[in-house]
Amino acid sequence: MTSSLRRIIHIDMDAFYASVEQRDNPALRGLPVAVGRNQERGVVAAASYEARKFGVRSAMPSLLASRRCPNLVFTPPRFEVYRAVSAQIHAIFTRFTPLVQPLSLDEAYLDVTHPLLDRPSATAIAQEIRALIARQTGLTASAGVSYNKFLAKLASDYRKPDGLFVIPPGKGEAFVATLSVKAFHGVGPATARRMNALGIQTGADLRACPLDVLQQHFGKAAAFYYGIARGEDNRPVDPDRPRKSLGKETTFDHDLHAPADLADAVRDLAAKVWAGCEKRGLSGRTVTLKLRHADFNQVTRSSSVMQPLRNGPELEQASLQLLRGLYPLRAPVRLLGVTVSALCTAHSAAEQLSLLPLA
Repeated sequence: MTSSLRRIIHIDMDAFYASVEQRDNPALRGLPVAVGRNQERGVVAAASYEARKFGVRSAMPSLLASRRCPNLVFTPPRFEVYRAVSAQIHAIFTRFTPLVQPLSLDEAYLDVTHPLLDRPSATAIAQEIRALIARQTGLTASAGVSYNKFLAKLASDYRKPDGLFVIPPGKGEAFVATLSVKAFHGVGPATARRMNALGIQTGADLRACPLDVLQQHFGKAAAFYYGIARGEDNRPVDPDRPRKSLGKETTFDHDLHAPADLADAVRDLAAKVWAGCEKRGLSGRTVTLKLRHADFNQVTRSSSVMQPLRNGPELEQASLQLLRGLYPLRAPVRLLGVTVSALCTAHSAAEQLSLLPLA
């Protein structure tokens, strides 16, 4: 890669949770494994590649996963172990660059334009990182290398599992042209359906769509879609990217319908979310309630306030008010979630409150 271009690596661990379980329990190796609980309201948190061959996917109800793969082996999640392994992997990344942007426990972007260790190329760094991960954790990682984040992400998906793929300068636009827009990171299922309805099926179709047409249908996101259709993405790797939201949700063992039971569940979720805010020194101005009915129909409601939340009772009351706005319920409830967004530090929240006039 030439010195005028950035060198970006996207690392994505292969079936991370399931691979950790297979590593730690040799009896699970080679078997279709789902991380989750095999119960009526269970959900698959992760699936091994052996299970994926049967169509088992993360976020799938456990009962459906069992029907698709009768020999599926369930193992309960161990998030403390996954976090510890993730910290090992992150430590490997920081040997090569301080510019590491984690996306989750199992994937991250690295900007190695100016690496800490002298290596001949970004590809050589990606190869070394994958080898170190395998040696230190016993797990495999896939890597994508390119000159921007969008292409690096596409590249890491291209040779999974345990693969490495490079999209060099001058090749991005042609690579994108042949792919379905459904494969584009940043184009969700709903947006892909809207694009398909407009006759946009591939990257080439997206490139042929004028910017003003994209703006008419997709608003502010149009410029991003216009760019990626040409293999362009100017977003930096941001190691200090601020957290956008903090939330908790729960799937009930039995559907709830009684207002008192739902209110108790919302209070419990709000308390847990506020505990997370306090732990991180955060507050926020927007509260969102997510409710999923027994028939899987989902609704969300949000409210925002001028000043950041000051305490747990304020979050609880805002969440309960959103719940009351959903009555009467169309069906019993299987899941509730509470999220705080428009985050700020508790210090800045206190500063804002100090500017309010005294009563």
